[in-house]
Amino acid sequence: MSQPITLTDEQREFRAVLRQFVAEKITPLAAETDRTGEYSWASFEALKAMELTALGYPEQYGGSGASLVDQAIAAEEVARGCASTSLQILISKLGMLPVLNFGSEKLKSTYIPRICSGESQCSYALSEPDAGSDVASMIMKAVPDGDHWVLSGTKCWITNAGISDIYTVFARTSPDRHKGITAFLVKAEWGVQIDKLEHKLGIKGSPTGIIRLDEVRVPDSHRIGEVGEGFAIAMHTLDRSRPTIGAQAVGIAQGALDYAVGYMNNRTTFGRPIGSNQGLQWMAADCAMRIEAARALVYRACAMVDEGDPHGELAVAGAMAKCFASDVAMQVTTDAVQFLGGYGYTNEFPVERMMRDAKITQIYEGTNQIQRMVIAKKLFS
Repeated sequence: MSQPITLTDEQREFRAVLRQFVAEKITPLAAETDRTGEYSWASFEALKAMELTALGYPEQYGGSGASLVDQAIAAEEVARGCASTSLQILISKLGMLPVLNFGSEKLKSTYIPRICSGESQCSYALSEPDAGSDVASMIMKAVPDGDHWVLSGTKCWITNAGISDIYTVFARTSPDRHKGITAFLVKAEWGVQIDKLEHKLGIKGSPTGIIRLDEVRVPDSHRIGEVGEGFAIAMHTLDRSRPTIGAQAVGIAQGALDYAVGYMNNRTTFGRPIGSNQGLQWMAADCAMRIEAARALVYRACAMVDEGDPHGELAVAGAMAKCFASDVAMQVTTDAVQFLGGYGYTNEFPVERMMRDAKITQIYEGTNQIQRMVIAKKLFS
């Protein structure tokens, strides 16, 4: 098994710079973003100014060439201030991973620089109404027509729906359950329609919607990988993106604990800070231990990606990191609300938002029940 990693001095400095940036530019917008439920273009412009939109891409395409561990640090720190904003960098990377790993040089050189500059954003269109955890049951079709494909069908739970101008879409090209799926890069202007935007419990500043394609013509030059390779591409991609969802969860949990500890140091009852009560101190200590354990799992899985997964451990390590970190986020944010008592239950304080935001990390990019299935399959194989 891979060994735990220790951050370099440069990575620690990167974290410190990001923490100050988030405190100044992102956190002050978080409550209003949650209240309005609207995409924060001000936050996105701040991310662009810090060149965080280019963080996870090769230098030859305009990126900074950062490691996945570096990207996890960024996701964590941004999520510490605003979970919705962290998705502004995570979702385009998810959408572009198939292009990075399986796309043609033409696709890479055309679209990745646009993502790096912030000119474009990309969404990942995999799930369907009856094909969520069981994505191989998808029915969206892609029919060949000369040097084009004609795509028809519906995709749901699409993060950044209506904001993205590029969509990585998976569609059925033959009846074969797993080898009958192919991936395509589709420009929104070709006919991607937004049928519905969901009203959600949390991450309200990140739109989630249903998209529909009605006989949308996509050039074969925009096919990603080989025909029939789509399911393998989808799974390969999720293995490499799940650790950063774990990082997002760690950030949400850390933000909630930090706020709660600050509150408990200043809130007095019976003539002393409530943080001096041993019962609350021990609860906070448990939260801190769980967060640190989750962070270690996340960094370990990210390091495996950076190393190229030489021992084939990534699928399980990523499942563990995402599952454990998101469970920790839900538990820590719930405790944070308890630490603040009645105030924690109001939207004048950020911990109730963090609790609502944390919930989705247990669901998207593979529910935690699916992650446990992945882990158990390895254990009993």
